[in-house]
Amino acid sequence: MDLRFTDEEIAFRDEVRNFCRTEIPAEIRKKVSEGRSLSKDDYVTSQRILNAKGWAVPHWPQEFGGRDWSPIQRYIYTEELFQAAVPLPQQFNCYMFGPVLATFGRQDQKERFLPRAANLDDWWCQGFSEPGAGSDLASLKTKAVRDGDHYVVDGQKTWTTLGQHADWIFCLVRTDFEAKKQRGISFLLIDMTTPGITVRPILTLEGRHEVNEVFFDSVRVPVENLVGEENKGWDYAKFLLANERTGIARIGLTKERIARIKRLAREMPAGPGTMWDDPAFRSRVAEVEVELKALEITQMRVAAKQGRADSVEPDPASSLLKIRGSQLQQAATELLVELAGPFALAAPARGAGANNLPGGFDWVDAAAPSYFNNRKVSIYGGSNEIQHNVIAKGILGL
Repeated sequence: MDLRFTDEEIAFRDEVRNFCRTEIPAEIRKKVSEGRSLSKDDYVTSQRILNAKGWAVPHWPQEFGGRDWSPIQRYIYTEELFQAAVPLPQQFNCYMFGPVLATFGRQDQKERFLPRAANLDDWWCQGFSEPGAGSDLASLKTKAVRDGDHYVVDGQKTWTTLGQHADWIFCLVRTDFEAKKQRGISFLLIDMTTPGITVRPILTLEGRHEVNEVFFDSVRVPVENLVGEENKGWDYAKFLLANERTGIARIGLTKERIARIKRLAREMPAGPGTMWDDPAFRSRVAEVEVELKALEITQMRVAAKQGRADSVEPDPASSLLKIRGSQLQQAATELLVELAGPFALAAPARGAGANNLPGGFDWVDAAAPSYFNNRKVSIYGGSNEIQHNVIAKGILGL
């Protein structure tokens, strides 16, 4: 594979780069860069700007807002968003639900849901994990029993990210209780305002409300909200998770963090000089940069394969992206905490916007919470331990 961009690709990169830095509000990008939480309005504002440009869902079919971009253009677009600290279009809408519905849904479902998902008129969340079914997702217990023109859903989902904002949830439910566990699962679309649904917050280690529990108590869901065939939901979930694992690598985001670390380290006092004068610190930064370059090449190979018209089956190499990408995200947050030093521990005692450290205290205040929050990236989307098994079976043939 030729890793050099063509003149046309360079021009496209420059267009995306300029748009991201001039059209997306600077305050939103500053929050992303510093690892601070975004409000629902921040996500909606950013995504609607991208959607008005026709860039919210470039990987979707053109009739629903997609662009006829090459895999390399898609790669450039995503990396430029990350490096400009622009929030990715809402992941559950655009990278999970949308591709599944576009590939396996009925035409009426596509027309009803996809345009609203692209513009974030509807906010989608994911109902996969359960208290007893996380990495072993096929062990899920939430059941959907057919009752005339409806399914009656009972059960519980957990770790539902940003479910407090959601209008809809795409949900894996068990519809055949006698079949092998992977064969009795269906994929349902459920309106979050339906009677019988309760959302309860889970506060994470750093004090954020990002994830939730969702309870279903005799929730009636129209049969027309079934995606694809009954009991084929596991196939659709594998397709979705392969897309999620590829996106979890977030190479551009880690690049942006490393660039910021290098910039701040050159200004951060340490002994007679700065943190950047410490050869051990520079060596750790360089190690992450080298690993990022290797992972970037792998991601380009996976992106090129996924761009083929005959590519519907998930690529096991996406598991490699998930493993190494999550590890490097965590490594970058560790470097930020090291750079902040003891100041990272005193965040509650200061107000945002203080400026007697390089870059102010905002990034320092966010360093430890971001470090703690990023412990999750090696777990969600299928834990890294599970991904090693996927690689062993799908790539090594073990």
